[in-house]
Amino acid sequence: MSEGLSRSAELFSRNRRYIPGGVVSLNRLTDPEIAFERGQGSRVWDVDGNEYIDYHAGFAPYVLGHNDPDVNNAVRDALEQGLTLMGSGTNRWEGRLAELIVEHVPSVEKVQITNTGSEATFHAIRLARSYTGRNGVVVMQGGYNGWHNDVAVNLMTPLDVIGPRVSPGEYKIAPISAGIPPQVLTNLHAVNYNDLDSVRYCFERYDIAAIILEPILQNIGVVKPKEGFLQGLRALCDEFGVVLIFDEVKTGFRTAIGGYQSIANVKPDLSVFGKAIANGYAIGAIGGREEVMSLFTDPDPARKVLMAGTYNAHPLPTVAAVATIEKLAHNDGEVYRTLEALGEKMETGLRKIFEEAGITSTISRQGSAFCVYFMDHAPVDWHDLAANHDFEIDTRYRKALVDAGVYHFPLAAKQGSISFAHSNADIEETLERTRAVVSKL
Repeated sequence: MSEGLSRSAELFSRNRRYIPGGVVSLNRLTDPEIAFERGQGSRVWDVDGNEYIDYHAGFAPYVLGHNDPDVNNAVRDALEQGLTLMGSGTNRWEGRLAELIVEHVPSVEKVQITNTGSEATFHAIRLARSYTGRNGVVVMQGGYNGWHNDVAVNLMTPLDVIGPRVSPGEYKIAPISAGIPPQVLTNLHAVNYNDLDSVRYCFERYDIAAIILEPILQNIGVVKPKEGFLQGLRALCDEFGVVLIFDEVKTGFRTAIGGYQSIANVKPDLSVFGKAIANGYAIGAIGGREEVMSLFTDPDPARKVLMAGTYNAHPLPTVAAVATIEKLAHNDGEVYRTLEALGEKMETGLRKIFEEAGITSTISRQGSAFCVYFMDHAPVDWHDLAANHDFEIDTRYRKALVDAGVYHFPLAAKQGSISFAHSNADIEETLERTRAVVSKL
């Protein structure tokens, strides 16, 4: 532990007396252990007073930057006006948020609002099972769709556990949590991203209700779809009557205001959102075709899907989400033009740094999301990444950047996120510090 993190160490030690692991989401346990205190714009500070240019962005919600004044002012105004949680009836804010999502996301006709992205994927799978009368779910090896039993499998599973590449075929289901009943796992089927033949393999052999995936795998960096992959999924789902679910918790409202689906020009049956939808306030959403979404109010109790939650569309994060989307839509996409320019500057600069240093690397980027892979090509799936990426040098690189005051999550193959609050000067300073780090790798 660096002497410069002594207060962080003290806080972790204190919190471990009362919280398992010392943090309330174990995904936040990192090396080095840093306790952050505040953030503003593109910067964050830890309890020891160290300042970092932030590209972690709280696992990517901060598309506008930390403590965006327009979003915070909207929430502050709501508080001053006495907006409060009633838990009865509706209000104009949840209606406005739903209206904005329907307006901007091509596939969405009706919306329900949750507290988190994981809750949204939970409801999406329930809807799909009710709609189809089937139980099977296909997931992507290397994808992450939440913490609940039906999807908490096969994230960054070692290849010696799941075995060599097979196509067409499926992989061993590998839970990422204990406590999942074995009978739940019998309904799950894992295939590699970008492998249409294996999707067809599962559709032909099992009663599949849904396939759920991030349209870009962004929990293992930025793994993009091959040309025709998402379109092929749409065609297969139509052929077999399977519900296509896009998990746009990371890509939605960060990649584009219409989600990545608007770029790919593919309409899923259901979409789920979170993170950037409210610029860091806790909220999620599920939306899709009215025919499927209407199951939340189906008069037949055998088909009706429960939608409940005291804090669903809590008015404060809902106000934040409205303010965020309205700002993202302002001035005909000014935010996204800025993010693309900053992302291109970062990508070009990083590529030059690694080329000059003679270090094999590939920069994969979609808009404001980017990742450095220490391999000679952009990965197409988890097997490709696991077999070819140099995880050891990636970890050293990230830790050295943290020491240099550039905060990327210090775990290999994790996405970096640029915000609207970043400036050209921030990118240039980041590249300067990165050049110094890379020279010592």
